[in-house]
Amino acid sequence: MKILVTPTSMAGGSSSPAMERLRAFADEIVFNPTGRPLTPEELLPLLRGCQGYIAGLDQITAYVLEGCPDLRVVSRYGAGCDAVDIASARRLGIPVTNAPGVNARGVAELAMGLILSAARKLPALDHATKSGRWVRSTGVELCGRTVGIVGLGAIGKRLAKCCAGFGMALTACDPQIDPAYCRENGIESLSLSELLRRADVISLHLPLNDQTRHIIGREAIAQMRDGAIVVNTSRGAIVDEDAAYEALVSGKLGGLGLDAFEVEPPVNCRLMTLDNVVTTPHTGAHTIEAIRNMQECAVDNLITVLSGHPCRNIVS
Repeated sequence: MKILVTPTSMAGGSSSPAMERLRAFADEIVFNPTGRPLTPEELLPLLRGCQGYIAGLDQITAYVLEGCPDLRVVSRYGAGCDAVDIASARRLGIPVTNAPGVNARGVAELAMGLILSAARKLPALDHATKSGRWVRSTGVELCGRTVGIVGLGAIGKRLAKCCAGFGMALTACDPQIDPAYCRENGIESLSLSELLRRADVISLHLPLNDQTRHIIGREAIAQMRDGAIVVNTSRGAIVDEDAAYEALVSGKLGGLGLDAFEVEPPVNCRLMTLDNVVTTPHTGAHTIEAIRNMQECAVDNLITVLSGHPCRNIVS
């Protein structure tokens, strides 16, 4: 059994229990030599001849899938599958699995950190202080303000608990929202338009698809309260970066926290020039605990499918 493993946190030297399980199961393991997500042209020669594939953020296109007739499963390292051509995988009979919820705590805590950093302008203050400038900017307190959580899945629910600890009023929108859960946890369920109008802080926890691409654009920003803070720890294209830049420069938006970008790593991104933007390099799931959980789930999904057993995490 030949397996391709591309997530950087599962590189060849890893000695985690999950990797030991995979080594015991596989005859041969091929690793990503680049240290970054692979393009289709880079991926195809590595994947050809493999029966299993633990996939990072590589672009898994029809071109790749059609060129790998031996492939029997794509096991995504993480919850998102927007980089996978699901329709082609389904057409070719290749199961795609994911690891839902296993990194929720890490991503939610980073989202909370970005909210705090944007509210108190921490990166700009840190840079000024280290540069020898004693500059005190005025931030805002979170207690008593309203957070709007767009996407109340595993990550959104954990963020709600974090925000409740700061005394924030909780609102959320989600097409599959659980009214009973909201009642029990003091979360007001709103439409997206109403949430945008009422929230002081908006945190995005959505999959990327045709409906969510640029869901935060000029029209959505125009509905927001002046000085609102937006945080995105999901996928970069959820936010229209040009629209966000214009709103930050004009003062319509008070701050922006990003752990995801339309192009990663960002190239000539104007948002990087602004002091009211806080950025991290798509690192929400990069905690010791989340990495362990994602490795265990991705390996378990792959072995389960290749062993011919039912897998509860199949998305196609």
